Amino acid sequence: MRATAQQPQRAADGAPLHYERHRPEQTTLYRLVQQHAASFIAHTEASTGAELPRFIKDEFDAFLECGILAHGFLRLRCGECGHDKLLAFSCKRRGFCPSCGARRMSQTAAHLVDHVIPHVPVRQWVLSLPIPLRVLLAAQPELVTPVLQVVQRVITRHLLDAVGLEADEGHGGAVTLIQRFGSAANLNIHLHGLLLDGVYRCGADGVPEFVEVGFPTDDDVHALLQTIIARLMKMLTRRGVLVEDMGQTYLAEPDADGEDARTLRPLQAAAITYRIALGPRAGQKVLTLRGAMPREATARQPLCADIDGFSLHAAVRVEAHDRKRLEQLCRYITRPALSDQRVQLNDAGQVELKLKTPWRDGTTHLVMSPLEFMQRLAALVPRPRLHLIRFHGVLAPNAKLRPLVVPQGPPAQAQAATEAAAAAEREVETVQAGLHRIGWARLLKRVFDIDMQHCPNCRAGELKIIAAILERPVIEKILTHLGLDPQPPPRGRAREAWQD
Repeated sequence: MRATAQQPQRAADGAPLHYERHRPEQTTLYRLVQQHAASFIAHTEASTGAELPRFIKDEFDAFLECGILAHGFLRLRCGECGHDKLLAFSCKRRGFCPSCGARRMSQTAAHLVDHVIPHVPVRQWVLSLPIPLRVLLAAQPELVTPVLQVVQRVITRHLLDAVGLEADEGHGGAVTLIQRFGSAANLNIHLHGLLLDGVYRCGADGVPEFVEVGFPTDDDVHALLQTIIARLMKMLTRRGVLVEDMGQTYLAEPDADGEDARTLRPLQAAAITYRIALGPRAGQKVLTLRGAMPREATARQPLCADIDGFSLHAAVRVEAHDRKRLEQLCRYITRPALSDQRVQLNDAGQVELKLKTPWRDGTTHLVMSPLEFMQRLAALVPRPRLHLIRFHGVLAPNAKLRPLVVPQGPPAQAQAATEAAAAAEREVETVQAGLHRIGWARLLKRVFDIDMQHCPNCRAGELKIIAAILERPVIEKILTHLGLDPQPPPRGRAREAWQD
């Protein structure tokens, strides 16, 4: 599991690139949703006899408005030369929007490194679950919290034992991301935990001291996974989710289905198992294209255990001084499910989804119809108010030791380098995002070396917000004056059959 980062690109003279508006209407993903979302919603509701949840419909609607000037924008102007620039509003959704997902990735990673994770070694623990439990957590997301509690207690107990401390003598800390997708944009709920590779011990003066642990062994990881499985099974049985009968354990029958469950469960279960949920090919597996040589079976990975569909991976460790690599790792685990470059249409009008890494059998692409692809997108949308990032131990928001261990801000030189950009961006964040998020201009500069602050025309003046344009008549007047299309892209109508 490598943490990768996009390398900054610069202009020919070495200066940072200037921000250019993302044009989602030109991407294949946007055109697919634009043309087929209405058909998908109508066909799903007709097939299941229930209405698709409102939050999924809203996700499609918001995505179609994201980055489109005809739906509103901020108007910026250079104080030196009078150059105007328009900044379209974004949807800020968490489902499948690549643009907003990339922004959230950069924003979250910067926040974790600057304000949450202490300057101590960090180890990534990745827990993957068998398919029945993925289906269970997708249908009952409230179970994610007790699952996380079990995992954190087991690993924290291991860290305390490694340094010879009792539970009341030391304190661990972790940030866990609930990742909902796999490499093929399939629904795959698994847990990425960034755990401090040690524990804090308070001295007589009350000042916490970090005690680093030694490297775990393969046997340690295997034993930890066994303990996690046993305690998860016990917890789920106690909650009535699992039933034991004649030595066999199986999932209990779900409660009476509501309308949401009648439409969501088929979509989620199919997305987890790489199958088609509805339509003429319901129950069949997604077609694949093989263009790479099959990979040879590799030796067992170090610090990785596999038991009955569960896996625990603990091979990635970041040293205390390597904050750049830590931010790369944070961006890796908070990355969006899709990128525009991975979605293409073939000559037959089918969607070809490129895999990030070819499978062992040489598969490079998944092939499906546009409506089948819409099913997969819908399954990726999380429920409203479902927190996908959790904080544990000393990193929990209300932990007593938290103010004593977390970083209080970026280093002094980095702070000085971003003060001007932060001042210019406060207005943008007030209008568009909120006061407590890191400025977008700072993110673009930090991650991609793109200059949002200075005027691309004169390169001397600063861009300032002069208005937020929200009223439809005003939007049309400005865009028409600038020679831009004042009308949003038209949306496709629902078709009567499962045909593309």
